[in-house]
Amino acid sequence: MSLCASAHVTSYDFAQMSKGAIGWIYLQLGFTHILPNGYDHVLFILGLFLLSPRLKPLLWQATAFTVAHSITLGLAMSGKINPLPSVTEPLIALSIAFVAAENILLNELKWWRILIVFCFGLIHGCGFATALQEMGLPDKDFFLSLVSFNAGVELGQITVIATAYILIGKWFGEKVWYKKRIVIPVSAMISAVALYWTVERIFIG
Repeated sequence: MSLCASAHVTSYDFAQMSKGAIGWIYLQLGFTHILPNGYDHVLFILGLFLLSPRLKPLLWQATAFTVAHSITLGLAMSGKINPLPSVTEPLIALSIAFVAAENILLNELKWWRILIVFCFGLIHGCGFATALQEMGLPDKDFFLSLVSFNAGVELGQITVIATAYILIGKWFGEKVWYKKRIVIPVSAMISAVALYWTVERIFIG
């Protein structure tokens, strides 16, 4: 299961804090939910990166993912939906395995990938909501806290993409052996880990 930031917001006296300070706290909480604690979300982003490490396709996929998880995160935190971790956590793991398997089977990015990413983003947003509910939101500046947390999540995801591009995509993305030596073995490892998480989250919780 995704780990949330260790600091719970109940330790803060929000009544005595400025809007800027509150926003900064939740920005950090959102970022740390991805790095270093959101290892499953990191693997999902890496899975998106591997098939086509070019920045333009990544931007489209990241945008679809962002819009989708922002929708479910907002709905959950406003009480419109009540996602169950026992359902969303195994589905998040399965989404990682699916993307990794698709990387192995496809030779190029297909148009439907964006739709799949959007659907998976809805599920991941429920996971973000679970973590944020555990942390808690202040009654004061509820919307600011929610937006700041989401912005922190996005910064974490952008950091993962940028790091992967600098270390892998920039140097090896156009090589003829890129898929055989990098995409297939790395995606196979990601898929194996994700399938293990799926079983673990279904039967162990």
